[in-house]
Amino acid sequence: MDRNLSMELVRVTEAAALAAGRWMGRGKKEEADDAATQAMREMFNSIQMKGTVVIGEGEMDEAPMLYIGEELGTCDGVEVDIAVDPLEGTNIVAAGSWNALAIIAVAEKGNLLHAPDMYMEKIAVGPESAGKIDINAPVIDNLKAVATAKNKNIEDLVVAILDRERHEKMIQEIRQSGARIKLMQDGDVAAAINTAFDNTGVDIMLGSGGAPEGVIAAVALKSLGGEFQGKLLQQTEEEKIRLNKMGITDFNKVLFMDDIVKGDDAYFAATGVTNGELLRGVQYKGNIGTTHSVVMRAKTGTVRFIEGQHSLDQKR
Repeated sequence: MDRNLSMELVRVTEAAALAAGRWMGRGKKEEADDAATQAMREMFNSIQMKGTVVIGEGEMDEAPMLYIGEELGTCDGVEVDIAVDPLEGTNIVAAGSWNALAIIAVAEKGNLLHAPDMYMEKIAVGPESAGKIDINAPVIDNLKAVATAKNKNIEDLVVAILDRERHEKMIQEIRQSGARIKLMQDGDVAAAINTAFDNTGVDIMLGSGGAPEGVIAAVALKSLGGEFQGKLLQQTEEEKIRLNKMGITDFNKVLFMDDIVKGDDAYFAATGVTNGELLRGVQYKGNIGTTHSVVMRAKTGTVRFIEGQHSLDQKR
């Protein structure tokens, strides 16, 4: 893939963040998501590529744009799979809380897992702990492994986990270990990425969340040298049928990085919509919008942080 693609993708996430940021704290998550989706879709059409959405806003009959199977770009460039989350954290934006992002992951055609919209059990760590974790191991074993890899005491670790009833047992196990917990209301892609940056204070992410978000997080961690493992959690007969069509008959199968994002080349881009540990949210002053983004490439391990200033009364 063309190395210039990274900057084109940032333009897309910037546009989505600028549109969604206007809805921060206004209690209207659908409006924020619609604004981000429309802005992202419009910007995609300026990129020289032949992209197909494999993870998006839903099936064709559920979403007017950025639906699964939709073709994006000028259709005369490299063929790629695209995973999008125009607004990861709709509730976050509605409440004016932390870590809402506009996100894209891109890989060569056929290289991204077409994860259905179902739950996935997840574990994510940064580079120091890569190769040391096991999603099938007890929580305490993974915490010990991460503590050893990072030369920390277990009591020094911070575990990010969604604040959900289904995680009560795991939360109690973490607390009994002595580790600290960062409970999240939403946004586990941000939490997974944060494990790869010391300044965020997050050492490991555990728990279950959306499978599509797991694929996006895996692309980012592959670029960062971290590790992501997942297990698709089949709960309905419809989900079972869909997994069978994907060739997955072992519902306890562990999906490793290379199962989720194949090959050695993939891109990840994100722009902050609201403030977070890693990225600042959009700021507006007059006709100027300021964005803070990160873009990564798995093939080279390059990570760039980009601050952009945008004239809001001119077409980007």
